[in-house]
Amino acid sequence: MNNYFEYGDKEINYLKNKDEKLAKVIDNLGFVERPVDTDIFESIVHMMVGQQISTKAHKTIWKRMLDYYNIVKPINISKTSIEQMQSFGMTYIKANNIINFSNKVLNNEINLEELNNKTDNEVIRELSNIDGIGEWTVEMIMLHSMQRKDIFSYKDLAIHRGLKLIYHHKKIDKKLFDKYKKDLALMVV
Repeated sequence: MNNYFEYGDKEINYLKNKDEKLAKVIDNLGFVERPVDTDIFESIVHMMVGQQISTKAHKTIWKRMLDYYNIVKPINISKTSIEQMQSFGMTYIKANNIINFSNKVLNNEINLEELNNKTDNEVIRELSNIDGIGEWTVEMIMLHSMQRKDIFSYKDLAIHRGLKLIYHHKKIDKKLFDKYKKDLALMVV
């Protein structure tokens, strides 16, 4: 990861003008440099590795993969046995899903370059049909790899925590979440 999410005064001012409480948070935090990985394949594999495990385990497994492959590419992973993939510290199912995903990319069943030309719903529909990739994972790929500025994921716990802290709610249900999503709708750039 050597790039940062691209945003500036236009996006900051838009959000600050939408909500006074959010403006105070933005002013307190200042400019945030959020690393992104613009390699969509690597990002998807990285997200798949990290699903339902601790951050420490995720970092350990990812380091083992980087040490082994040097560069995480479909051709490298497709040549890997499930046993080798498991030796990094992941389950059989996760290893199998990552290898199958790599093979689909190699066989042109999935064109990752074309994803940038698709709507959010099209990207979600296409990628969430792959075993081991759910809607939340796709939303995080669109945000942290494709750098789409309008992702506001109901399934993201960090967004729920942030909304609870800023607006003093005990719980954020779907109806309340949708209200904030509409009220704070990010600019479609």
